[in-house]
Amino acid sequence: MGDGRADPRRRVPRTDALLAEPRLAAAAARIGRDRVKAAVRQAQERARRGEISPDAVSDAALAGLPPAAPRAVLNATGVLLHTNLGRAALSETAVAAVVAAAGHTDVELDLGTGRRARRGRDALDALAAAVPAAEAVHVVNNGAAALVLAATALAADAEIVVSRGELVEIGDGFRLPDLLASTGARLREVGTTNRSTLADYAAAIGPRTGFVLKVHPSNFRVTGFTSAVPVRRLAGLGVPVVADIGSGLLAPDPLLPDEPDAAGTLRAGAALVTASGDKLLGGPQAGLLLGTAELVARLRRHPLARALRVDKLTLAALAATLGDPATPTRAALHVDAAALRVRTERLRDALAADGRKVEVVPSVAVVGGGGAPGVELDSWALSLPERYAEPLRTGDPPVLGRVARGRLLLDLRCVPAHADTGVRAAVLAVPGDD
Repeated sequence: MGDGRADPRRRVPRTDALLAEPRLAAAAARIGRDRVKAAVRQAQERARRGEISPDAVSDAALAGLPPAAPRAVLNATGVLLHTNLGRAALSETAVAAVVAAAGHTDVELDLGTGRRARRGRDALDALAAAVPAAEAVHVVNNGAAALVLAATALAADAEIVVSRGELVEIGDGFRLPDLLASTGARLREVGTTNRSTLADYAAAIGPRTGFVLKVHPSNFRVTGFTSAVPVRRLAGLGVPVVADIGSGLLAPDPLLPDEPDAAGTLRAGAALVTASGDKLLGGPQAGLLLGTAELVARLRRHPLARALRVDKLTLAALAATLGDPATPTRAALHVDAAALRVRTERLRDALAADGRKVEVVPSVAVVGGGGAPGVELDSWALSLPERYAEPLRTGDPPVLGRVARGRLLLDLRCVPAHADTGVRAAVLAVPGDD
């Protein structure tokens, strides 16, 4: 018989010893002991089958751990509100507010009296202060929810008059007419895909009309032989006008002249404005409702409002965002292109000193996230061979750029300046041979 002590399976580390190994212990503190233990056992089995050596079990267990979710990503795509990256990045002030709200908070309590208080009053007061044209405001969990609540509360057994050219589809096959029909409302379509007139709306309005819906086509543009009716003219038809402005711009921005804002839309006569919080506002995912006191009260009292309410973390982030307009989204939108070029060239020079051949090229950034279609922002980017795309995307931290004409472009417009050293390190981690 052979010497059993020579069997390498006997050298497979014990589970308790592996779990005590500092790297695995740190992982257990981060993602949970059970998940780390499962990865350890899988690695041990691989060693017993002879697929890896017993000395490699710890490394194999670490490699087999599920990645932290979600993972922070450096957005070098030049898309300010990248939907696949969670749209708006929160400001440092909003992040701090979320951390503070993670424990017990006064979200629905008046600490002075010790009695129950209006939920989310800080966020609601901040929203009302940001848009004085609104008599009342309310917040739900996303932009689609805002429209669902409006349609359910105001037109569940009635008609919504809407232009055919505004029955939009957004990402992942989500269609506005399907959403509205699910509330029990009946859509009364008017006009054509490229032209609608005030007479079209007037002819459709009757005793069954709940409201007229005006939708900003925020993810596409129609040009040529077109016409649309502005809110100020629709407001004279004698029924409420609900305007979905989409991108969450609360006040006009000179860089976005064609993007409607909440304040201007209300002054034009809209009875209710709906918008998203995680787009141009630069805050968390939320659906904003601003309008007349009577309509907002109807929405707030509707039973569906409870199902669509936002949590304390969202309320904290929203209040902080409204109180601190210097959001990453606003900073990226208004960055000085000349200063961005200098910064990009500085990073190029640092990489050149490390032996990497990198170019600086003109780039075009966009708003994205279903906002400001057609708006292009002059920008600058690092240009690398396309082969860098995959290792940078899967690295730590992931650096996401965009590939164009066989080159990987890294646009630093949405990358915090303090993260430039991280971009440099990520590029250097990719084997050279350019």
